[in-house]
Amino acid sequence: MTVSDYILGLDIAAKQSRHRDREARRGLIFAIAFNLAALAAFKYAGFFLNTFNTVFHTGLVYHAPALPVGISFYTFRTLSYLIDLYRGKYPPQKSLLKFGVYVTMFPQLLAGPIVRYADFAEQIDNRVETIDLFGGGVSRFVVGMAKKVILADMAGQVWTRISATAPSELSALTAWIGIIAFTFQIYFDFSGYSDMAIGLGQMFGFRTAENFDYPYASASVTEFWRRWHISLGSWFRDYVYIPLGGNREGTGKQIRNLLIVWALTGFWHGAAWTFVAWGLYYGAVLIFEKFIFGGLLKILPAFFKHAYTMFIVIVGWVFFASSGIGAAGGYLKAMFAGYVPADAAGIYYLRTYAVLLILLIFASLPVGRRFARSVIGTSKRSLGIAAAGYAFLFVLSVAGILAGSYSPFLYFQF
Repeated sequence: MTVSDYILGLDIAAKQSRHRDREARRGLIFAIAFNLAALAAFKYAGFFLNTFNTVFHTGLVYHAPALPVGISFYTFRTLSYLIDLYRGKYPPQKSLLKFGVYVTMFPQLLAGPIVRYADFAEQIDNRVETIDLFGGGVSRFVVGMAKKVILADMAGQVWTRISATAPSELSALTAWIGIIAFTFQIYFDFSGYSDMAIGLGQMFGFRTAENFDYPYASASVTEFWRRWHISLGSWFRDYVYIPLGGNREGTGKQIRNLLIVWALTGFWHGAAWTFVAWGLYYGAVLIFEKFIFGGLLKILPAFFKHAYTMFIVIVGWVFFASSGIGAAGGYLKAMFAGYVPADAAGIYYLRTYAVLLILLIFASLPVGRRFARSVIGTSKRSLGIAAAGYAFLFVLSVAGILAGSYSPFLYFQF
């Protein structure tokens, strides 16, 4: 894909330089189709075939190939390069080696952030490497590793235990504790990976834009999606929503465009109807926020706005975490109409993991960062305190890795 997109980019630029705009447009369409076909062949062929079998009652068999890890991310990376090249934002990259560095840049290759070529091109030739930047990259990497190994994996253990129980046997309390644990697991897992990727890039002199900005501190779902997986949201905005017409062609078409974007956002995350439902769920919520009760949100007290946002987000994660629509429905039923409101198992989980849940809440909000900075302080001793803290996190994380079982990043599995 790297070699093909490199050649396709040169071809599009050559046709534009000769003012053969129609042929350049055809070249871009072919390039987009080629990349999406590769993504569909590896990630979505089984989903389409299973859906076909269900609808038409056939028994076609599909032997899925091994999924290339990170294909969703580097496909979007090369698509952004080709589209922006066609738009005239920069000249084509003449060096295959340098283009390969952009596509296969290992820190962001597997799970983002989705880096734009326009943000990366200058850094290939002109980047600064200093001891201070390297040290900052190391500390960022250590924080990300601690998020994954300590916080995400501990929250994941709670979710794994509760999700293994049949929904019909869950009390409402247990079901809520389980999905709240998953809410923190996926945040610390993915933001931890992003921190590690940003830190690794910084060690080598590459600057990478932030991918998370304390999304669980949001006061609306709209704000949540400005803070969560920022690079993906901006990608769909620039390459799908705006080309479809955005909000320029009336309310009806704007609603259509939002639903298309969010259906694709869900489908991008995984080849299952649960992900499509998750995307459309958010599309519907965002439409309601924008056109119906957005004004009400502005006048509500901050606590209620935050509580509303987290309620919507937590319910949405049920679709994301479930194996099927039926399973998601069963879990939602347990949350809102469990066989009992609370039982001994729910009380046990609450007592056992109350401290962990408080720690997860604290670490997911800006107050956690402010507290850490206040502890470190600004005195001459602060550098030593910070170094000791990072060393402690590193040792604790390595110990967790050695003591635990294999625990891949969640986004590697989608």
